[in-house]
Amino acid sequence: MNRRGIWLRRGLIALSLGFLVVFLLLPLAAVFCEALAKGWAASLAAITEPDALSAIRLTLTASLIAVPLNLVLGICAAWAIARFDFPGKGLLTTLIDLPFSVSPVIAGLAWVLLFGSAGWFGAWLDEHDLQILFAVPGIVLATVFVTFPYVARELIALMQSQGSEEEEAAVVLGASGWRVFWHVTLPNIRWGLFYGVVLCNARAMGEFGAVSIVSGHIRGLTNTLPLHVEILYNEYNGAAAFSVAALLALLALATLALKTLAEWRLRAQATLLQKELA
Repeated sequence: MNRRGIWLRRGLIALSLGFLVVFLLLPLAAVFCEALAKGWAASLAAITEPDALSAIRLTLTASLIAVPLNLVLGICAAWAIARFDFPGKGLLTTLIDLPFSVSPVIAGLAWVLLFGSAGWFGAWLDEHDLQILFAVPGIVLATVFVTFPYVARELIALMQSQGSEEEEAAVVLGASGWRVFWHVTLPNIRWGLFYGVVLCNARAMGEFGAVSIVSGHIRGLTNTLPLHVEILYNEYNGAAAFSVAALLALLALATLALKTLAEWRLRAQATLLQKELA
């Protein structure tokens, strides 16, 4: 590499590191500094007060429901798209990407139009004393919508790159479809599936726009952690707001660590596959 190339590489590295420091590390450090500005006791009290605990429980509940649903739906969609040709395949692929292109606020408004008191199913829900909006079901529906593509999109690319030779060989040897899935397909996609689930869970816990529309902002009942942070900040309770935000940041860092592990395993799997094909 010539001298100009070396300086170009160093310049790009320095630019990237500077961007990371200014736009990622400094804001993150500021969140933790503000969270601890009044000491560990005040920060812990902000996280363990009843409304905060309710927000934590609701956030975890929505994630624990939305992520398994997206796991099952994502596997089904990926298997159908990667393994079969059928009319409407392109349309299905496009629809999977829809939550990426639609604003979460619009997604929340769509649920309001469907299940609100003046919505399409509002009268029927009122008649049967069922509540979707401003309750846990509405929050789960909004979370499922915005997080759906993560598992499916990861698995589609992985399964298409792997091909179907091993599955076809298992079928020829007499294995049933269910046995092929558990003993051939699932082991081959497990790290890609894990990667998609980690991203799906991270988005589920941090979702704000769609959940904000359907939750009603009922303190202690329908506020997730991001909504609770907004309320605390609007009340000029900065220390508590940053303490809860720091908790979200810690969850994000844990997610990042899991994501890095999954990426490492996927690269190792891809390298092994290339060696086998060589």
